[in-house]
Amino acid sequence: MNILQMQMLGKADPSQVPGLSRFFKTDPGQYGEGDRFLGIKVPVTRSVVKDCWRQVSFQDLEECITSPYHELRLAALLALVEIFKRPLAGEKYFLCSSPKNHFSPVDTVRKQCVDFYLAHTASINNWDLVDLSCYPLLGEWLLDKDRSLLYELARSGKTLWEQRIGIVSTMTFIRHGQLEDTFAIADILLHHPHDLIHKAVGWLLREAGKRDKAALEAYLAPRFSTMPRTMLRYAIEKFPEPERQSYLHPARS
Repeated sequence: MNILQMQMLGKADPSQVPGLSRFFKTDPGQYGEGDRFLGIKVPVTRSVVKDCWRQVSFQDLEECITSPYHELRLAALLALVEIFKRPLAGEKYFLCSSPKNHFSPVDTVRKQCVDFYLAHTASINNWDLVDLSCYPLLGEWLLDKDRSLLYELARSGKTLWEQRIGIVSTMTFIRHGQLEDTFAIADILLHHPHDLIHKAVGWLLREAGKRDKAALEAYLAPRFSTMPRTMLRYAIEKFPEPERQSYLHPARS
């Protein structure tokens, strides 16, 4: 058992398990069906990761990301993000062997993080696991690279969660004033059947609108009348109330 597992197991709180199981929809037929919990809330998990991420290896992360326990998978992902951000802070990472390539030592480790992430998307199987990991890792990696991977995930992802990674990863681009990919990937997912994609797309559209309201309005103009209602509500959440109502009830305008 590695240090990340030990520290997390020491924080288990069975009294929290029923509430977390309900919150993450683990009943039969729900999107989190069958997931298991230790009863550890996110701030506690973050604290554990902060204390020990430098001491874990990729093998340790493999043990955690494949755990049946939701919180251990989250801890692995948060630790992976920390390694990505500071790739030479933990000596175990740089010592990982890898073939020669054109990347710098820093980017070699970051590429290992990205490869690890993409190899384990089957374990990134709830919205919090996606949202807390994809854009600070995958989005950051692709900031100066070809982004077709995100389009492929959105269009042909094997799971709902891979498709969500495709859109949520664009948060990093938005924060750098680059909105085109968010709008383009939103189009791919515009008529997706699941409300968790509607919420994600609406959220990212809203964030794009914070950067450039006119660009969001231009995107919505030919689409809002056929968009899923939840997606639209999320997208226009920050608009002044009269404007929101003009989108929600255009016949009254």
